[in-house]
Amino acid sequence: MGRGGCWPPALAALFYGALAAVALLGVRDVLFVYEENRCSMTYMYEYPEYLKIKLPKKTARRYPAYELYLYGEGNYAEENKNLLLTGIPVLFLPGNAGSYKQVRSLGSIALRKAEDVDFKYHFNFFSVNFNEELVALYGGSLQRQTKFVHECIKVILKLYRNREFAPTSVAIVGHSMGGLVARALLTLKNFKPELINLLITQATPHVAPVMPLDRYLTDFYTAVNNHWILKAQDLRNLTTLSVAGGFRDYQVRSGLAFLPRLSQHDSALSVVVKKQTIFFCFDLILLTLSYRCKELILATIRAFFDLIDENTRQITEDPKKRMSVLNHHFVRHPAKIFEENPEAFTGLTGAFIWITVKASKWTYSVYNDSNGKYFTFPLASHRKSYSHVYCENSMLVRKSFFNVWRYVQSWLSLFFLFLFFPFYFKVVILKLQDYPSLSHIVIQVPPTVGNKYTLDCEFFKEDSRRVQLPVTHLFSFGKYTILLLEKNEKLILLTFERKPSVYRLHIPWSHEDSVAVAKVPSSTEISAKLHIAQPQNDSRVPELNIYSSSDCQYEVILKTSLLQILGQIIRFHAGALPVYVVSNILLTYGGQLSTLISAGNFSLELVRTAKPYKVEPLLSIVVFLQGFNWFREIWESLSLPEVDAAVLSSQDAWFPLVSLILFLLGTGIAYWNGVFFSTSLRLFSSLWLTLRFCVVLSLALVSWTTCGAFAVFLIYLQYLFKVLKETSQNFSIYTVKNQSSMDSTSKATQSLCNSTIAEGISSLKMHVTILNLFTWIVLLNLPSLIYWLKNLRYSVRLDPDPCRSTAIILVCILEILMNSSTSEVKSSKLLKIAAKVPLPLSVAMLAFGRMHLYKVPHFVTFSLILHVLCCIV
Repeated sequence: MGRGGCWPPALAALFYGALAAVALLGVRDVLFVYEENRCSMTYMYEYPEYLKIKLPKKTARRYPAYELYLYGEGNYAEENKNLLLTGIPVLFLPGNAGSYKQVRSLGSIALRKAEDVDFKYHFNFFSVNFNEELVALYGGSLQRQTKFVHECIKVILKLYRNREFAPTSVAIVGHSMGGLVARALLTLKNFKPELINLLITQATPHVAPVMPLDRYLTDFYTAVNNHWILKAQDLRNLTTLSVAGGFRDYQVRSGLAFLPRLSQHDSALSVVVKKQTIFFCFDLILLTLSYRCKELILATIRAFFDLIDENTRQITEDPKKRMSVLNHHFVRHPAKIFEENPEAFTGLTGAFIWITVKASKWTYSVYNDSNGKYFTFPLASHRKSYSHVYCENSMLVRKSFFNVWRYVQSWLSLFFLFLFFPFYFKVVILKLQDYPSLSHIVIQVPPTVGNKYTLDCEFFKEDSRRVQLPVTHLFSFGKYTILLLEKNEKLILLTFERKPSVYRLHIPWSHEDSVAVAKVPSSTEISAKLHIAQPQNDSRVPELNIYSSSDCQYEVILKTSLLQILGQIIRFHAGALPVYVVSNILLTYGGQLSTLISAGNFSLELVRTAKPYKVEPLLSIVVFLQGFNWFREIWESLSLPEVDAAVLSSQDAWFPLVSLILFLLGTGIAYWNGVFFSTSLRLFSSLWLTLRFCVVLSLALVSWTTCGAFAVFLIYLQYLFKVLKETSQNFSIYTVKNQSSMDSTSKATQSLCNSTIAEGISSLKMHVTILNLFTWIVLLNLPSLIYWLKNLRYSVRLDPDPCRSTAIILVCILEILMNSSTSEVKSSKLLKIAAKVPLPLSVAMLAFGRMHLYKVPHFVTFSLILHVLCCIV
């Protein structure tokens, strides 16, 4: 063991290397372990054209970086150049760093669909150019984008003025942050809600920002979500569909794409698109590529055309019909044409053969049969012994549908909804108790000329096919289970008979079912990873439906995957890792201040001071006490913000062990971060020796009034050069010492040399730690710097600037610290206080910074201010 109970360096390196490897395993699960991509790409039939719409001078002057375009192709584009539009307006809003040209997939497919109906109906697709701004990382322009979209909607509707069937509203398709901007329209004081009646969002993080890097971003989210929750009754005429990308979309996890649960229960729908149906395998490849998924685009365009009201030639004003259409295409069976009022009873016609089937289990297979048949199943003999009837058919031709019929006094047909699975087979399950007047079931088998048709039916008792299996839990505490079948202690296993083996994992509280097809014999693995937690008042249990052959023997094994648990932790909480890394570095910084006399290096102090038990228990106690009203009242009276862990716990996305794991992962990353810095400085110190005579450009050009992040970045570079220079100087002194030892100089000279070297090394170690902390501040402020650089041609000043005030303080602090030494700090009366403050700051950082990353620099800055005071007092 080393000094103070510390581990030997080799053992510490091994341990923290293992922690870093664990973090990488979690990252691997997120980036590479997901379902197969079966999404095909869209292609243009003609060359796409984008007609720029002229905006009012006042609007163009107020928003010089933004533009509005109309999409077109070929003759359609030529006809629209005079802007005599007669279609249905749809506005596409791109997302983070998105291009207005992304509308081409929707526009092109909609144009082909309009040609199929001889342009009886057609859509005009508009798109907004947001200058590819990084609004997911910098929230200062979100409000500006929202106001510009409002102006665009007014301009679009004016284009249809005095036209026959002129629209009074615009449908919006928002990709990524574009969907959030669309929702924010309702928060504008002068916005009329009737201007939008349909909103479709794709991969939009509705719940919270992916990376909360500035307060403008978090404040924008709070305003939008609060408005939608409090004003839910006023938004009933707006139909909203949120489409999440599944596990393939690792930039926006699907849990963030679910609309707030308290808002618009009857007019909002959230779905997860994945390989789940026979005709459509919805996969969003990446956040930036989701608009190119052909299957998703086809379903969206089909829904648009089914939403048209024949009387108004616009999207229907009936909210119930809009929801019915969206449910039809995105939940139930997307390949089937929507029927608003399907005939529930239809007479059976046709010269078909009638066959009565009395068996409880029956199979029929035919190939190349020109005669259709009706198979009738009398129910009187089955009701006492069985609770359900199950039928499925498979065919080679997609257009061959089978119908389920019922006989009540006369032959009448019953329209029913089907479950679709791969390989073109359909399933219908009827609960006999729900149809007490049903006397017969009739199945129509159409002529199968040149085709093979297979039909299987079976009466069964549900209890004989349903088994409850205990779910193994690792890291399970109470009602929460690491987002692997969250809060559920059992899994219902429901089996059906079928020749090919098909497995369907059904999550009853969200639309995120998984379907897998297996060859026989084979072993198939289905991951029970969830996107959102089970609602508090929902007692339903996930179901694993197994469709297999009657002569097939199978074994179901439920096991916990440590790698997938790590993947879920990274997927849900990777954004909080910087907080844990900086917290570990801050603890190390405090340790170095407390042992300034011996000046322990970064790695040793990290091992000694970065202990989870110093931080985690305090957080757990605060979260526990917040469960009591008296403590919550005291907390609110002090105007303290709610602890992030409490918020995450209320969302069922947190429990103490996750925090411990993240802290350890942060410790591992911080350790190797320090090793990297020390090694890099040693390497560059030799380069500094060769460049010491080069003139460093004056930092007088630094102006924090243009962009705070730019000033922070420049002072960071200056500090880095300072540390490199000091490293090279210590290297030179060390060389002189060796030479003086060889020359047998006096003991006094050697003593002075040793003292100088010790002082220099002590100061250098402290500067390296400060530079390490400052590096993370620069990284967290980098998005606003990039945004400022991209928009320099429009404005020299970044407004609003999320780090302007912080930059002023940091510039002053670092100018003092880079010219200070440990000898000045050792004699300070404030040293003991400065050494103890990093611990409570680390606790506060973990309490309030996990969901608000922009607060991290504030805690670090406060600790550095005390260091500066130690140099003065």
